[in-house]
Parts: sequence; C-alpha cells; structure tokens
Amino acid sequence: MTFAELGLNPAILSAITACGYTIPTPIQEQSIPLVLAGNDVIATAQTGTGKTAAFVLPALELLTKKSILPGKGPRILVLAPTRELAGQVMESARNYGRGIRPRCGTLLGGMPYREQLRLLSAPVDIIVATPGRLVDHIERGSIRLDRLEMLVLDEADRMLDMGFSEDINKIVDRTPTNRQTLMFTATMEGDIALLAEKMMREPKRVQLAVSTSSHALIEQRLHVTDNLNHKKELLDHLVRDVELTRAIIFSATKRDADELSRELSRNGFPAAALHGDMTQMARNKTIDRMRRGGIRLLVATDVAARGLDVNGVSHVINFDLPRFAEDYVHRIGRTGRAGATGVAISFASAGERNYLERIERFIGKKLPELQIDGLEPKTSIRKPVGRSSAPRKSGSGAPSTRFGKPGVGRDSQAKPWSKSAKPAGSAPRPPKVRHEPVIEYRSRRPQA
Repeated sequence: MTFAELGLNPAILSAITACGYTIPTPIQEQSIPLVLAGNDVIATAQTGTGKTAAFVLPALELLTKKSILPGKGPRILVLAPTRELAGQVMESARNYGRGIRPRCGTLLGGMPYREQLRLLSAPVDIIVATPGRLVDHIERGSIRLDRLEMLVLDEADRMLDMGFSEDINKIVDRTPTNRQTLMFTATMEGDIALLAEKMMREPKRVQLAVSTSSHALIEQRLHVTDNLNHKKELLDHLVRDVELTRAIIFSATKRDADELSRELSRNGFPAAALHGDMTQMARNKTIDRMRRGGIRLLVATDVAARGLDVNGVSHVINFDLPRFAEDYVHRIGRTGRAGATGVAISFASAGERNYLERIERFIGKKLPELQIDGLEPKTSIRKPVGRSSAPRKSGSGAPSTRFGKPGVGRDSQAKPWSKSAKPAGSAPRPPKVRHEPVIEYRSRRPQA
C-alpha cells in the first residue's frame, strides 16, 4: 500500500512526498483508514514506528473540510507527556500540513504565557499541549474546547505514569461528547484500560508487537556493579572508547544527572544534562548542541526516553536501570535508528535485581552479562546455572584495567576521573568487548 491509496487530500500527499515518504508504516497503514472512517482508535505501538503520522495525517485530512462550529478553540487537540514530544508532533503537523496551512501552536509548561495567549486570541486549528499547562489555560478561561472535533492522547501510558490522570480527566470533561478520540500507548493495562473505557466509544484496536525489527540492530549488554564508585569507573572506561561517538546516559534523578554531567565535563568529556527542571529554552539549546556535535554525552532522566530524536547516537548507557520495564525499551530506542547499529549498556547492582528481572521478563530474554578485565564485580546478581552461564570477559590473556596497566583497579589508590585522566581520543583504545547475540523483542509483559 502507498500513501496515495489511503485517500488523503492531494495537498497532504504532496507534502508527504516532499518529506521523502511513499509507503506507510504498519501502524499508519492500519490506523489511518480507521481514523478517516470516523472511529475512535486505540493503537498500541512503540516509538519509532511512525505513530505520529498515524494521527497527524488524518487530523490534517479533517481540516480540509471547513468547520461549521463557531468559536476560537481548536478543532484538533493533541496531549503529549513531554515538551520534546509535543514539539515533534507540532513539527510533523507543520511539515505535512504545508499544503493546507493550518493555524497551529503549542501550549507547554515552562514557556511564556504571552505567546500562548496571542495564539489563542484567534481561531486555531491544532493545539499540541502538555496536560498541566492546558489545564492552567482552561482554569484561566483563555481556551474553550467546545468546538473540538478530535482529541489525541499520545503516549497515554506515559502521561499516567507521570501523574497526569487528574489533569486528563479535567480536560476530557471540557470536550464535546461527540468528539473523535484517538489513544496511542505502549501498553494497554490497568489505568490505561480504565481511561479508555471511560472516554472512548466502541474504539477500534490496532496492536503492533513490541519492537522487533526496529531494535534488531541494537546490541545489548549488562554490567553488574558493586557500588557508585564502581559504576563511575565502568562509565569512565566506556566513554573512552573511540567507537562511542555520541551517547545518552540515563540517570534516575535530576540531581544525579546534573552532578554526573558536571563530573564528566570536568574530566574532559563534553557532556550536558537534560531533565524536567530545566526551562524549555535551556532544554532546546542542549538538544541543539548535541545535534551539532557540541556535546558528546547527554546525561538525561526519562524525560528524554520518549520523543527525543537525535541522529547518530551510537550508545545508550543506563547508568541507573529504569523503574518501569517499558522505559527500558524506549531508552535503548534512542540508538540503532534509521538502519544504523547501536549499543545499549546497562549497569545493575544487587539492589536493582527486581528492576532487571522485570526488564528481562518484558523483553522475553536475559541481557548478556559481560565483564571488563580489571573492573570485574565482586558480587553477582545471577543465580548460578552452570559454567556456561558465567559472564563473558573482554580482551584475552592476562587481565587488564581501564588504562591497560596492572594495579589500577577499584582496590588501588587511583580514583575514577582524576584530574590526570586524559579526555576521549587521547587515551589508548580500550579492549574490545566480545559481542553476544542481539536480543529481539517479544510482546510480553511482566506478571503481577
């Protein structure tokens, strides 16, 4: 099937062609006809599957027909969990809608109210918003939703994880009951199922298996760690690898992201933090710096796990394991994109055993455990199954250390990232890590 066969407006088809697309992805091929037919739709799919176009294209098609309802409020409303994802949705709407020129804009937390009030002072076609800021405008009386024709919840599961359930209910209560509702989510269980039951009318289901081909080129590794100092020594070793050209390092907290990025920068590794406490301007500037090559390492909280699109990310490093197994899939999906290969490395301590087990149940396989000569863990978080289950070591022959010299390990006097440490590119190339088979995903959730 081609986009031309979907029955879209010629102006929209022309824009799609100009963007270099001719064949829809599976989520687009299955969802778009259902949406165009006027159905409520629940689509279960991961990031990187083309889900944004799956709702943006039929939304634009709706706008080719003139509204008969009076008022200034939006005809299309898209709710997104993060400012980055909202920005990408808006970019897609503008790119695909260049032929019909819809009036559209964003309502995001951390951005000035003045520009948003100016946007809402005249009739608007598409609004992309984060739930909290939209509720602010509703309570201020600066936006009405009584002429809304389509409501889209993008990454609905993530919004509930982030505590937006109450805000979403407030927003839904202000929308017409005859609206069309689309929900895109990575999982369809628990609170998500209850929300869908409450706000949707006989929805059609589109369900894609958890990422398989989109993650087939990502090699995954596990390194067991003893403590924070051991983690930092392992990270120091990894970021010296010349094959690590650009990496996203995931941290559990905003404070840790700031501290880790500063420590990396002090020791010669260009790094910056990205998290929710930063202003939108600061976040945009950081992402732009990485895209332009100004920073090599981005230390982020899960705000960057979904929606962040930076080409050329060679490695993803889970300095802290995610709390939710689904977030592991989204995190590692930042690498191995557009046909490129990628490496996803996770650190796990004994205290994170439960998180690791959830991840492995979710993806259906165990992460291959590897060790680096000279930085072997003193503890094990695996139950011994026999000699074949022992972790692989990097290199061959006598054990080596981070710097290829004996005696420089965790038990020595040396500290990780000392002032004498050389920046990436000037240190000897680290020993190669033997590769285990790449893990392919299966759609499998952890059991309660």
